[in-house]
Amino acid sequence: MTYKSIQSMLIMLIFFFNYSQNYNYVTTEIAPELKENANAVVRKNEVTIELSSYNKMLVKKHRIVTVFNKMGAKSINAGIGYDNTISIKKLETRIYNALGIEIKKIKEKDFIDVSAADGFSIYTDYRVKYLKYIPNTYPYTVEYIEESVRSTTAFIPSWYAIEDYYTSVENSSITINNTSGITLSKKTYNLEHYNITAVSDFSYMASDIKAIKKESYSPAFSSIMPSVRFSLKEFDMKGVKGTNTSWKDFGKWMNDKLISETTALPEAVKVKMRDLTKNAKTDLEKAKIVYEYMQNKTRYISIQIGIGGWKPMLASDVDRLGYGDCKALTNYTKSLLEAVGVMSYYTVIDAGRDIKNIDKEFSSIQGNHAILSVPNEANYTFLECTSQTAPFGYNANFTDDRDALIITPEGGKIIHTKVYEAKDNLQTTTSKVKVSALGDIEAAVTIVSEGTQYSYHEGIQNESEKDKDAYYKEYLDNVNNLELLGVKFNNDKGAIKFTEEIELNARKYAAKTGDLLLMAPNMFNKIKTIPPRYEERKLPFEIDRGFLDIDETEIDLAEGMGIEAIKDPVTIKNKFGEYHCSVKKVSDKKLVYSRKLMINKGKYTKEDYNDYRNFYINIVKHDKSKIALKSM
Repeated sequence: MTYKSIQSMLIMLIFFFNYSQNYNYVTTEIAPELKENANAVVRKNEVTIELSSYNKMLVKKHRIVTVFNKMGAKSINAGIGYDNTISIKKLETRIYNALGIEIKKIKEKDFIDVSAADGFSIYTDYRVKYLKYIPNTYPYTVEYIEESVRSTTAFIPSWYAIEDYYTSVENSSITINNTSGITLSKKTYNLEHYNITAVSDFSYMASDIKAIKKESYSPAFSSIMPSVRFSLKEFDMKGVKGTNTSWKDFGKWMNDKLISETTALPEAVKVKMRDLTKNAKTDLEKAKIVYEYMQNKTRYISIQIGIGGWKPMLASDVDRLGYGDCKALTNYTKSLLEAVGVMSYYTVIDAGRDIKNIDKEFSSIQGNHAILSVPNEANYTFLECTSQTAPFGYNANFTDDRDALIITPEGGKIIHTKVYEAKDNLQTTTSKVKVSALGDIEAAVTIVSEGTQYSYHEGIQNESEKDKDAYYKEYLDNVNNLELLGVKFNNDKGAIKFTEEIELNARKYAAKTGDLLLMAPNMFNKIKTIPPRYEERKLPFEIDRGFLDIDETEIDLAEGMGIEAIKDPVTIKNKFGEYHCSVKKVSDKKLVYSRKLMINKGKYTKEDYNDYRNFYINIVKHDKSKIALKSM
């Protein structure tokens, strides 16, 4: 044996010897530094996995978590999902008080056992057994032991050395013993800056990691925290054997085993699609017609039977029933497009507000959502098939700007979804304002939103009159005594522009000071919040989506009023963006206020944060600045 292998064996022996001793559950024994900023401490998280074949996996978990407060309860993670591919061999929990005395023992029969239906699911054979415990006092400690045999090996548990913000770690480990004869692959992420030891190729230990406080503008948690991902080259998914030596092979397996046999449609449906699109001049026009047909015909409901978590239901069933989940609706739309000769690709993606990529360098089970990619010259148009209202090709704030896996007959391929540039995420606010000698205002305001900003505004059109009134009073909360007189909307889905036309007035918006009226000319799009201050920031920060705001306000003064003082133009420009504002005197009775704010997308170091914060401090200061008016 080599020196390195002997050293690794000794480390493992010491590690498991220590863990075999009687564990000290007394909370006062926790190191003080592990209590700082912690809602909970993971005292022990030991995961052992035995891979004996492509379709057999034994998983053992032993967790001990001390909970300091109500927020820490989510770190317990005492529960297991199961179906007919998972056999639970052992499941129990013990609760200890702060002195380390056992106060409750919970056996498997006492766990809560429920369907895993999410409120959108009408079919699911997946169930969850979980611990429900209401403590009398804090802190308390939960010990959780789980053992299960699984025939599905596609989902080998990943290891997260740090599980969440405000959660410290005494000891955490994972060990995978692979006797299957099948190649096991791994990918490590962000291990280098933490107290983590690679005991062997498939065994890792972490110890004494302090809790991390959440900080504003931090990147997605999973993208910056230490973790290890695993994947078998041959695997089982709910009884379907798969091959995974590359993204191409994995995509080929998905196409041949999960998708190709689900795309057939009745001939009458194909004829209907051809008739609907007969006057379309391009494939993209056909795709738009078909997409809107699908939106009007179907609704989103989750299907989770058998391999339903990854295999779409039959396109013919979606057509007949009028519902489906993301997989089913994506596959149905793909099938409708095939009927009119338009190529499209089923696409696996990690969806959500945070931007998360499918790892292009590590093929494995990844992603949580399906969309459709339609080739459009050298690019793609991406279709969100679960929405009945989204404009054609609009995927901002959910599946934008990330690597995704398209499934083709030839295999899988990683592509990048649409990036919404700052200049395209445009909000234009124009207004005409009349100011009285008493400081009252009457205003007509038009707001046009595009790009990512479209989805921030368009939902208001569907709200009640009461909720609309409350929304605008909050949105324009710097306008005191605001009275909303009327609002009109125009949702141009073709151009993906949402327009709001607002009529309002407000008493005494301008404040009287002696013989002068002081008034902020930026009335309708004011930045009021400064990013929080940190004594010593720990994490890098990210602006995941840039934007551009352009504002212009025409201010007309009543008879008997004049202009006493206006501010000089302001220009600020740096790597984070740019800001311009000015007040121009058009005549003795008319002013025009102009403003431009662009924030750039980007990833920055923690050292850059104070400069970014100072940029916002200056924006807030100039947005609040006032002009002086006088009585003639």
